[in-house]
Amino acid sequence: MLKFALKLDGIASGALGLLALLIRPAVGYPQAFLIGIGAFLVCYGTFAFWLGTRPSPDRRLVLLVIVGNALWVADSVVALEWFPLNGWGVALTIAQALAVAGFITLQIIGLRRFNSSASGSARGTRPRSPHPAAP
Repeated sequence: MLKFALKLDGIASGALGLLALLIRPAVGYPQAFLIGIGAFLVCYGTFAFWLGTRPSPDRRLVLLVIVGNALWVADSVVALEWFPLNGWGVALTIAQALAVAGFITLQIIGLRRFNSSASGSARGTRPRSPHPAAP
């Protein structure tokens, strides 16, 4: 589930970044802001997707993604007040913030499952045999 959540985050972020870079919809954000955010999202999306393709994603990098996503949600709330968004801008900002909150949830659940399965397969944690060896 962790890898899926990271890849989904990467695809969605990259797509939103391309939308901001190529189309720059008139939603109330300044054009220069959309270009900067678009470039960031394409790079971030590439990183998140790449992290999701790793055989064993680095826990610290996954935590960095989760914290970054949490900051993104908080910044989205601030953006609602900071920029003169039109109705589409408000809807887009709320929708992407909710989607990112969903990614956070999936990534936390996935990280917990990933950690528990990794610790269960660690050396010295194998279950005991039901038939103990004779002395």
